[in-house]
Amino acid sequence: MRRVPCRPTRNGYRQRLEADRDAGAVTYSLWVDWFEDHVTSARAFAEVLGNDIDRVVAERSEALLRRARRVLECSGPVRWTVRELTYRTAMRLPALHSAVFRGLLASFHDVYGDLEPAAALTFLGRLDLPKNTQHLGELRHVLSAGHKNHYRSPGAWDEALRSCS
Repeated sequence: MRRVPCRPTRNGYRQRLEADRDAGAVTYSLWVDWFEDHVTSARAFAEVLGNDIDRVVAERSEALLRRARRVLECSGPVRWTVRELTYRTAMRLPALHSAVFRGLLASFHDVYGDLEPAAALTFLGRLDLPKNTQHLGELRHVLSAGHKNHYRSPGAWDEALRSCS
């Protein structure tokens, strides 16, 4: 059985996610090592962001916002019920809207992605995004049709691309 990151590991992830340097290796590790595994994803997500989202919104420090953006963007495989409240709270900050969008988009496209189409569509409608945001129309299209995941509805994205072009 896989274990959830211990405190030193969790703190290391959090520090790297807050740092003003490339965190690609850390976000990739979160995505594939912790978030794609449903045994570890809920606790790992809570430890790196979920438990702190109210603090992120209240303090709005650049380091906390950087961590929140990075985690939200790679959170697609985390069960929807685990991250829905965190997304809802993050949406109170326009600075996190693009990261929430990318998390929703990743959730639709990831093999292990999980989302609730009606709730995700509601969130999408509340995000303040540029009109020319790439794949905004397509995501809206697939969610409106009730699709949960690209791999469970293989033709849905292609249909959305044709419909939105």
